[in-house]
Amino acid sequence: MKRTAIVPVAVLLVLALSASASAQGVTKYVRYEHSGVTSYGILEGDTIHQLRGNIFESPERTGTTVSMSDVQILAPTEPTKVLAAGLNYRSHLGQASPAAEPGIFDKHATSLIPHEATIAYYEDATNLHFEGEMVLIIGKTARNVSVADAPDYIFAVAPGNDISERVWQSNDLQWFRAKGADTFGPVGPVMVRGVNYDDLLLQTRVNGEVKQSQRTKDLLFDSSFLVSYISRYVTLNPGDMVFTGTPGATSAMQPGDVVEIELENVGLLRNTIGEKGARPMKN
Repeated sequence: MKRTAIVPVAVLLVLALSASASAQGVTKYVRYEHSGVTSYGILEGDTIHQLRGNIFESPERTGTTVSMSDVQILAPTEPTKVLAAGLNYRSHLGQASPAAEPGIFDKHATSLIPHEATIAYYEDATNLHFEGEMVLIIGKTARNVSVADAPDYIFAVAPGNDISERVWQSNDLQWFRAKGADTFGPVGPVMVRGVNYDDLLLQTRVNGEVKQSQRTKDLLFDSSFLVSYISRYVTLNPGDMVFTGTPGATSAMQPGDVVEIELENVGLLRNTIGEKGARPMKN
């Protein structure tokens, strides 16, 4: 993955959100690279406390700390699979009626990029849209779990952006490139435990202008239902991600645009649209 400098403004935004969340008793986790070593850590203020052991099974602090500004933030986990729900807010349906079951599709794990990484604008792309979403991070193996038990399988949530090329999405038999192309899955910079996943304000901004704004309580199929439903058919593993759907309308972005996804009490994800035709960097 190309190392990308974290600009001071971005650091301040993340730290401000961290301080606010800490006051409410939530825990913020980051996955990061420092001095060539990839680690998980707990973010407290501007300090990352390095963890050892399985992040999903009682990890311990090593006693080593590092400043947020001195590390390269990575995507929150390394999932075996990334799934997503389509048409999961009434405000995104247009004239369509809500479906009886959630529309689930695959995004490739290789689509994932972290906070501040560049979103590729492919040479043959013409209509690239944002889709701000809450992303569920699975914490333990989920196979045929009930709706009532599903919250126990959600480790944390993170802001995400289900980048979508609308012409490809309309013309292709499957959405493997329209939604799964490399760099089409920004997530992060943090994943957070201890918030009410089903009542968070989700906002998308492009170049500072609010484009989407809705609370996750308006999901047609909430986080517990999605995990339960998916696990009937596909086993979810620790670290896997579920994009929960985008609200309202989306619109085309252009090279150079800066898109931000902010999830209340969780964090702010920022990425820039790259130059048209430039090769996507390794994620």
